[in-house]
Amino acid sequence: MSGKDKGGKGKGKGGRGEKKSTSSSTKAGLQFPVGRIGRYLRQGKYATRMGAGAPVYLAAVLEYLCAEILELSGNAARDNKKTRIVPRHITLAVKNDEELNKLLGGVTIASGGVLPNIHAVLLPKKVKPSASQNY
Repeated sequence: MSGKDKGGKGKGKGGRGEKKSTSSSTKAGLQFPVGRIGRYLRQGKYATRMGAGAPVYLAAVLEYLCAEILELSGNAARDNKKTRIVPRHITLAVKNDEELNKLLGGVTIASGGVLPNIHAVLLPKKVKPSASQNY
């Protein structure tokens, strides 16, 4: 007899097979690890009780912030004719965005540099050509 006729836990077509487990990140449609964030929240002793939606919400917020920073950093890299995002591009993206700059105002990004800024007094004065020079 072949193994096709026997019942059991094989990879057969019919019957009640075991379901493939789906992660909570997949259920929420997120890329960030909901289970790991939930574990960190539990181990951190932030509260005695924690709702089931708290790690999902926090993962969604973190994913949104990362996507926003990545998009702006990619634009900064493209403006500088580069294909790789480096810390300088992240700094330029954060400092040029009003809301992100307010959120990450006290954050120092390693190897990020500073925004280019020359005080108006130090710029050379524009000389208007006088009427006698125009002939």
